[in-house]
Amino acid sequence: MKRRKLIQLTTTTLLTTLATGLTSQWQKSTAQSASGNTLTVQWLGHTAFLFTGGGLRVLVNPFRQIGCTSGYRSPQQFQTDLILISSRLLDEGVIEGFTGNPALLYEPGVYQFNGTQIQGIRTIKDRFEGRRFGVNVAWLWKQAGIKILHLGGLAAPLGMEERILIGRPDLMLIPVGGGAKSYTPEEAKKTIEFLNPRIVIPTHYRTLAADATTCDIEPIDNFLTVMAGTPIQIQKTDTLTLTADNLPKEGPIINVLTYNFDNNPKS
Repeated sequence: MKRRKLIQLTTTTLLTTLATGLTSQWQKSTAQSASGNTLTVQWLGHTAFLFTGGGLRVLVNPFRQIGCTSGYRSPQQFQTDLILISSRLLDEGVIEGFTGNPALLYEPGVYQFNGTQIQGIRTIKDRFEGRRFGVNVAWLWKQAGIKILHLGGLAAPLGMEERILIGRPDLMLIPVGGGAKSYTPEEAKKTIEFLNPRIVIPTHYRTLAADATTCDIEPIDNFLTVMAGTPIQIQKTDTLTLTADNLPKEGPIINVLTYNFDNNPKS
């Protein structure tokens, strides 16, 4: 395996950083002009997404094809500049097999990458204070003028300090399928109400990719039922294109992306 380029840690513990300082940093750094700047968000299955825009490609949570992800195509086929990992579990932490030697981040902290500030926020992954699955890293950054929060896979509620650090995202990706490592639909709804993002993309739910004998998460329909009354847009594609100028002023709006199972073994 090629030696992977590591990003130097700027600040090791986010929860000791003053929220006012982080707010100032968001205003002063990582700001890109929204004019003519487009962010493309492509769902690669489960909690894996590729974010392209502002001269940067960011891939979050590439997985191994097992259990709930067994029928998805491998994320390793996609070119990226930076890989963000929420946990080292098989469904969120595969780093081998990528071409181009992308940079890798997998620990909480504040980083700088090609002029973009990336914040990894330490959260607890399970409902047992981390005793079962340990720590999850929620990733927060600004790309193409859009503030993105990817919560990874977690089942524990966010604490007050974490909510202050996050603020209000423009785009939030949140697990909704229940099981041991993901919010139930009801838990996801509470988190959405706390953070009040403009756009929500649900993740970590059961699809045709799942191995029926080993996948314990629920389909998306259960979450959509719980979110009745909130605007919901079902996209007929795996890709959502956004610009900072055209974000909804209020929100949240739920956007459900559709995975293309053409040529997949389980399609």
